[in-house]
Amino acid sequence: MGLLDRLKLPELQGTDSWNDAQKTLLHRDILLKKEFLRRIYVDFYHELSAAIEYSSDKTVIELGSGGGFLKTLMPTVITSDVLDLPTVDRVFSACDMPFDNASVDAIVMVDVLHHIPDVRAFFRQARRILKPGGHIAMIEPGNTLWGRFIYQHFHHEAFDPTTGWEFKSEGPLSTANGALPWIVFHRDRQIFQAEFPTLQILRTRFHTPLRYLFSGGFTLRQLAPDGSYPLFKALEYCLSPLNGLVGMFETIVIQNRPN
Repeated sequence: MGLLDRLKLPELQGTDSWNDAQKTLLHRDILLKKEFLRRIYVDFYHELSAAIEYSSDKTVIELGSGGGFLKTLMPTVITSDVLDLPTVDRVFSACDMPFDNASVDAIVMVDVLHHIPDVRAFFRQARRILKPGGHIAMIEPGNTLWGRFIYQHFHHEAFDPTTGWEFKSEGPLSTANGALPWIVFHRDRQIFQAEFPTLQILRTRFHTPLRYLFSGGFTLRQLAPDGSYPLFKALEYCLSPLNGLVGMFETIVIQNRPN
């Protein structure tokens, strides 16, 4: 038995399907129980809230809500997923969103874009439903030297920076390419801007090189005591000048350009 097998959470033993709703609900239990992981998500949610300038009068959609808890910070957000879960408000695909034209102020998501097999279809839908000036804010895997090493060697999802924008889906959660956001917004940025000229990339930022690793994520035991979270956050702040090399995540903010 290898080290990762020894560190695997006991409650995940025997749960092999990544497309099962019960596993998503199990992930919710893990997220709420593991202090490191929960606090990472709180920080991520705060960043997304600031990026879209959230207020209760805005129509905001979260894609791929899964077992998350964004409603505790954004009470009026419309949570959604492709799986029929008791934790979400709506069930639909990011490639076919049931909203009127120019009716949505913002779309937010955490680790979702790289699961969408046809991101062009998603961007067409986002462009259609967003109001002029509306935002897309997402946090995705970061293709940095350190991030790429971790994702390619210690993560169950594919991470291939050399492929195209689309991949064959074998299930909503089991199939992915963690490098897809980097492909679209960095490697092929000019293609993205040419195909979706109204979707303006406002900013991107690599971050969080250590905390997720020490949280153990959704599959491994937490590797640091709860009380050390502020210490790791301070250490990451000191490392921030190197985030382009060591960040494991990337925040991407897009605006539907006003006419």
